[in-house]
Amino acid sequence: MGGTQPTAVEELSAGQKDALRHAVAGIVAETESYLPEGYHVGSELTTASGATATVAVDPPAGHPVTAGYSPEPDELEGGLDTETQREVAQGLAASAVLQVMNAVGDGITPTGR
Repeated sequence: MGGTQPTAVEELSAGQKDALRHAVAGIVAETESYLPEGYHVGSELTTASGATATVAVDPPAGHPVTAGYSPEPDELEGGLDTETQREVAQGLAASAVLQVMNAVGDGITPTGR
């Protein structure tokens, strides 16, 4: 019975873990900047079996939306570029707003600032 050996997961260095935290904090902050009050943005990091991060938005109505990020350890050395952070944040914010719009339908009267 020949099979492949499971690949060992590379342990992240302290610097790589810090880079992951910094990248995810940037996505959270950027996402929050696009949304009004009532939307809750959070993140979860897992480094036990490789680098995995999830950023989630819980809108005031509708279902939460999430985005995952699983970089290779060598990708963490250079950090997540600001354009990628912006794209992820914009996508999350737009999805969260769409969730609210779908949940409430046409029953809201628009208000201006």
